[in-house]
Amino acid sequence: MKQIKAEIITIGDEILYGQIVDTNSQWICTHLDELGIKIVRKVTIGDIESHILNSFSAAEKEADLILITGGLGPTNDDLTKPCLAKYFNSKLVMHEEALAQLKGFFDKRGFELNDLNRKQAELPDNCTMIPNPLGTAAGMWFEKGGKVFISMPGVPHEMKNMMLEELLPRVREFFKPEEIIHKLIKTAGIGESWLAEKIEDWEKTLPEHIKLAYLPSPGIVKLRLTGSGKSAEVLENEIDAEIERLKPYAGKYIFGYNKDTLEEAIGEILKSRNQTLAVAESCTGGFLSHQITSIPGSSDYFKGGIIAYSNEIKVSQLGVLRDTIQKYGAVSEETVAEMANRVREKYNADIGIATSGIAGPGGGTPEKPVGTVWIAYADGEETHTRKLQLVQDRLVNIRYSTVGAATLAWKSLKQKIENGV
Repeated sequence: MKQIKAEIITIGDEILYGQIVDTNSQWICTHLDELGIKIVRKVTIGDIESHILNSFSAAEKEADLILITGGLGPTNDDLTKPCLAKYFNSKLVMHEEALAQLKGFFDKRGFELNDLNRKQAELPDNCTMIPNPLGTAAGMWFEKGGKVFISMPGVPHEMKNMMLEELLPRVREFFKPEEIIHKLIKTAGIGESWLAEKIEDWEKTLPEHIKLAYLPSPGIVKLRLTGSGKSAEVLENEIDAEIERLKPYAGKYIFGYNKDTLEEAIGEILKSRNQTLAVAESCTGGFLSHQITSIPGSSDYFKGGIIAYSNEIKVSQLGVLRDTIQKYGAVSEETVAEMANRVREKYNADIGIATSGIAGPGGGTPEKPVGTVWIAYADGEETHTRKLQLVQDRLVNIRYSTVGAATLAWKSLKQKIENGV
């Protein structure tokens, strides 16, 4: 079966100059992928006729489906519609159905339909009009040599409604694409290259129609299995079977699948063990608590936390010994271990997690450069610590430290279960 290829063309100076962020393309890509259509290129161009026409021509050579957003307004700088008319050797004519919908849209809101707005009901005479109940710019569908051009408004909620209600069903019926199934396997506590080495033998034996991709992010490596074929049900079963084969190689690093998060995995373990959690944060500044509390139902196990950013708060509010900080420093194994134990005691929680580090860009020393972070886990019986040596970027360090602390907690809790404790 032929792989259907698509290209997305985004039109508008405001997007090209970065004044508006293009969220449409990402949304379109996700939904086309679910249909089994492969995105081969995304292009953003300004409001220049020659550039628009050239982009249409280039897209037609590469793709079967060309989706265009933006440039459908009533003013002279909106060039998409006249460019489409020129490209398809057609002329703009008043489309009675589009005009009736436009009148209804304005009447419902008590506005007068002026001549400039009426022009939005003029469409190329060889297109199929796509209704837009949420706005004034109709969509357009063109067919040429087995290929399809679709023009949609750039306003996100208008585009999404048009895609969901009208265009995705039409695209599926027109192209009849093969099924594509993705499944994400989420791992923590191991880097991409080490993971790749561990699963190399498993990867070599994957069937030809199931592909593997590595998707690393701060502290987490996602493995994406993608299967293509005629039956979604068969693909789902085949991918699940491959995941079972993967577990002997990397099972101890897998914390979830698809939309699962590390914080959810921790929460599920805590609920199953009827345990509670408290956190003490320094360099992460509350981001770890934010991640934990972003999970619905986290109040079942999360007691609270303290942002002990200064040494004084570490001592007076958290209970870290002043001598510990003076002897070893705020960013040290000894201090972060005390932080985890003291916050657990302070909030009467079963588990304590702590972070302390030099996020940057300043504050580093030769002994403790920017990016030096200590994290700790404590449960009253054991205290586990880990040193992270990160980078110069403050926000990256905060995120990595948060994931590192969550990973340490997850691994420690998982080890308890495996040991029957």
